[in-house]
Amino acid sequence: MKLQIRIVSRLLSSGLLVFVVSAALNVAAQSYPAKSIRIVVPFPAGGNADIFARIHAQKLSDAWGQPVVVDNRAGAAGIIGTQLVAKSPADGYTLLLGTTGTHTTNPAVYARLPYDPLKDFAPVSNLADSPFMLVVHPSVPATSLKQLIALARARPGQLNYASFGTGSSAHLAGEMLRTMAKIEIVHVPYKGGPPALADLIGGHVALMFNSLPAVIPQVKSGKLRALALAADKRTPTLPDMPTFAEAGLRGFEAGSWYGLLAPAGTPKDVIGRLHTETVRILALPDVRQRFASEGATPLGNSPDEFAEQIRKDHARWAKVARDAGIKPQ
Repeated sequence: MKLQIRIVSRLLSSGLLVFVVSAALNVAAQSYPAKSIRIVVPFPAGGNADIFARIHAQKLSDAWGQPVVVDNRAGAAGIIGTQLVAKSPADGYTLLLGTTGTHTTNPAVYARLPYDPLKDFAPVSNLADSPFMLVVHPSVPATSLKQLIALARARPGQLNYASFGTGSSAHLAGEMLRTMAKIEIVHVPYKGGPPALADLIGGHVALMFNSLPAVIPQVKSGKLRALALAADKRTPTLPDMPTFAEAGLRGFEAGSWYGLLAPAGTPKDVIGRLHTETVRILALPDVRQRFASEGATPLGNSPDEFAEQIRKDHARWAKVARDAGIKPQ
């Protein structure tokens, strides 16, 4: 026993132990993946995050010959599943399908999260962006964003907007509209998107921000009226629909992104392999078509670019929450 202790001590003093550990990590990274991979989706099955995760998981499994399973760990606005990945081993075998909510809007409205969205994760790539559309009930006498803003200024506090819940991305988008346009509109939170959309269609609320797949069928059927797209460019699905900048409100962008992240400390070689394969998958025609059908644009940016995007969005939504007077829960 004493001999073993002396040997370890000499290895530490000579730096050889560090070399051995580093070499072992490199070998592990080169053989990755050697077993099944789990992608945690911190939301229920059936939503966009789940859909994109399952598409990606299947393509990864096909390419690598290893099972890639999707594990839905819903609850607490995505906090439960996100915390699970943050505390998982940093070996590349437990990944997160993170979103705008888990990494940028939750930190803006929750005082204490059980994870640090910036420090506890190693970004791999943003898979897709899905912009919000501003829609109103047909009874609202406004056919453009300018007309809606003029109407809201003429009737302060009389127009209300629905959201998926307090602190949700749709809530913060509504508050950003309120502060940037200098209007007074009233927030009506719902427990999720479907009941909010149903009440908008029923005329119980005046307007809301929602994803393209949710509102485009309603717009085409005449049940809702679309005013502007909260993106930097128009969507091919509704090519005549102007962006907020084109409609007169520059700098207004809101929606959801869906990205792949690993626990902080995951070897760079593993992150690199995940990123390379992700970019290849997102370039496949069938994947691009499937994402587009869900109102999303495939991306595939680098780990550094994705990390910078998260930092900027984190700061932006925190400012929106402060300006709107939203107190962290």
